[in-house]
Amino acid sequence: MTETEIFAESYGRVWVDETVPGVVIQWLAFANRTEFIALQETALRYIEDHATPARPWGMVADVRRMGAIPTEAQLWLVHEFNPRAYAAGLREVSVVPANNVFGQLATQRYMRESEQEAEAPLHTVLYPTMEEAYAGARSALQAAGR
Repeated sequence: MTETEIFAESYGRVWVDETVPGVVIQWLAFANRTEFIALQETALRYIEDHATPARPWGMVADVRRMGAIPTEAQLWLVHEFNPRAYAAGLREVSVVPANNVFGQLATQRYMRESEQEAEAPLHTVLYPTMEEAYAGARSALQAAGR
């Protein structure tokens, strides 16, 4: 078995996929600030515990059903999540974009603000399908020397 679920709630799931290797986040519905941070924090802690800059892990995010991101959670992503993920070796997040305008705007804002972080520039790459996002995550890790 290559997948191990580490978080499951009505609004989202997180699992580890050894074939990437990486963490996969899947948004199932809108999440309030606390729920949003709890899901992202679970994925981040796993990466921090299992990755290093020399042996990075990937991240795939399925945000097709994600809604708007509360402002406080958006700020947490850029100013807390990104630096910690970068310190653990994550350089790129492979994303399957949202189907609704609220999720699309949230993703665009995150991408714009993440790219502007000089000390921890976490890149977001959009893919049309999960299969392509997985392949993109694997390619990013290969390019990083994993």
